[in-house]
Amino acid sequence: QVQLVESGGGSVQAGGSLRLSCAASGLTYSRKWMAWFRQAPGKEREGVAAIYTGDGNTYYADSAKDRFTISRDNVNKMVYLQMNTLKPDDTAMYYCAADGRVLFAQTYNYWGQGTQVTVSS
Repeated sequence: QVQLVESGGGSVQAGGSLRLSCAASGLTYSRKWMAWFRQAPGKEREGVAAIYTGDGNTYYADSAKDRFTISRDNVNKMVYLQMNTLKPDDTAMYYCAADGRVLFAQTYNYWGQGTQVTVSS
């Protein structure tokens, strides 16, 4: 049984930082795309960042470039999203996803329950 458990969300002021974590279990972790998506109330889900566990190749949405960094720990089957210089527009539920392709949400087979990020101005 595959489980993805996110943590690290919270409330911060604009300009602050948060680090999200995703713990994967029950999954063959190697050579897979792992990604972070987010969804704000009334908006469509959007991709944020993705990483290939095999070679560490990364891909970022334009909204995340230069502010967010995705990384992975293959030994412990963890994926992280370091978010800096947060803006109110970053407020959303953030989801970890596994076994898909880059930031194409419909290709991902597994999803976590999400962790809320709220950025106040």
